[in-house]
Amino acid sequence: MTASAENPSPLPAGDGPQQLPERALDTTAERPWPLRLLSLKMGEYIDKMAPVWVEGQIVEANRRSGMSFFTLRDTEADMSLSLTAFSSVLDRLPGPLAPGSHVVVHAKPTFYSKRGTLSLQARAIRPVGVGELLARIDQLRRVLAAEGLFDARHKHQLPFLPAKIGLICGREAKAMHDVLVNARERFPEVTFDVRQVAVQGVKAVAEVTRALAALDSDPTVEVIVVTRGGGSVEDLLPFSNESLVRAVAAARTPVVSAIGHETDAPLLDLVADYRASTPTDAAKRIVPDVAIERQQIVLARRRLEAAIRGRVDVEQDRLDALRTRPVLADPTVMVAARENELVHARRTLRLCLGSRLDREHAAVTSLAAHVRALSPASTLDRGYAVLRTASGIVVREPAEVAEDEPVEAIVSGGRLDLRRATARETPTPRTTSSSRTTSSPREAPTPGDASSSDEAPTPGGTSSSDEVPTSRETSAPRPASRLLD
Repeated sequence: MTASAENPSPLPAGDGPQQLPERALDTTAERPWPLRLLSLKMGEYIDKMAPVWVEGQIVEANRRSGMSFFTLRDTEADMSLSLTAFSSVLDRLPGPLAPGSHVVVHAKPTFYSKRGTLSLQARAIRPVGVGELLARIDQLRRVLAAEGLFDARHKHQLPFLPAKIGLICGREAKAMHDVLVNARERFPEVTFDVRQVAVQGVKAVAEVTRALAALDSDPTVEVIVVTRGGGSVEDLLPFSNESLVRAVAAARTPVVSAIGHETDAPLLDLVADYRASTPTDAAKRIVPDVAIERQQIVLARRRLEAAIRGRVDVEQDRLDALRTRPVLADPTVMVAARENELVHARRTLRLCLGSRLDREHAAVTSLAAHVRALSPASTLDRGYAVLRTASGIVVREPAEVAEDEPVEAIVSGGRLDLRRATARETPTPRTTSSSRTTSSPREAPTPGDASSSDEAPTPGGTSSSDEVPTSRETSAPRPASRLLD
């Protein structure tokens, strides 16, 4: 690198001139760059940058006839750059560029080598209007709502009577006075942890966020109130900042938003656990009125006493009614009445049971008479006989017995052994001895007797003149119930 008007000659080092390093990487302690060379190289490098559109807020303004000087600060971080603008650029603006204005600047970065300062040379300035700010806030609101930060299920319930209240407000602000005075009028024993921070400008977001984190980490603080007075959209812009909104959403302590007035609607109102329309409304919401609470206690005690007194009176009336009943005057009345009912019921039961037994006995007697009248033994007692062959088959037709075939006649008193006579034999009736003797002779022949005529039929068989009794007698009479076995 050679010396020139733009690049000053290097300083002598040692006995003779030395060549300076071409690159900053090649510099050493023995071969350093002079400061002027570094400043010139920085200016050359920055001068190569293209113009850029930047956004910020004007915090300082020094308007002059030829060129004006401003300070452009970031709205979310504590960073700023100097801004210069010619009068021709400022004359194109619709109004004066006052501190607090939110602008978008088309500028060229420049480096002033003599002082070593970096600044932005404005070529065009566009103020950001309220409509554009509201559009940006609305866009952020939709994004955060889609993430669920405003959902009611994420909100905390405010305590009835907090022991300590955290208050974030501006320095010596009227909103702080409104909250403290109204809260202590309602409940004088309430305590506050007040954090006075910037509630407007570029430092507001950072200071409010730090105060919120400090109060949220304190276990004795049960509710946090963030408040400030009303203002323009630009003044309330920090309370719609995304980082502050997310910090409130992540807080474990309930947060009350009391920003501005009823018409103001920063995003902090949507994410807070309770939105107060004014700082005074916030004080009334977080602290109960001790006078009203005492009145409620007195009324509750009166209602309780009246309810207990009414219940005692009702029970006393019931007890008096029970005492006047006859059963309590003479306890044996109830027992005697039940005894009479029992005697009557027993008498009725006996009559009903006796009548039922008589009816059933008569029915059984009638059925027994019918059974006896229809039984085979009764038929035999009336003089009938039953003929059976030697194999036990009951004889119903004469043809069922062959000639000279023995048959057995069953009568009421026993059995008779008979034999059918052949055609050549003369029918001579012969009576076998029976196990039953008759007390008197029969006046007329009966069916079943050996001496009956040929025309007398017998049940189960036919007694004819060809049948004569054999000499075999029955060994023993059979019971009537087993005659047909």
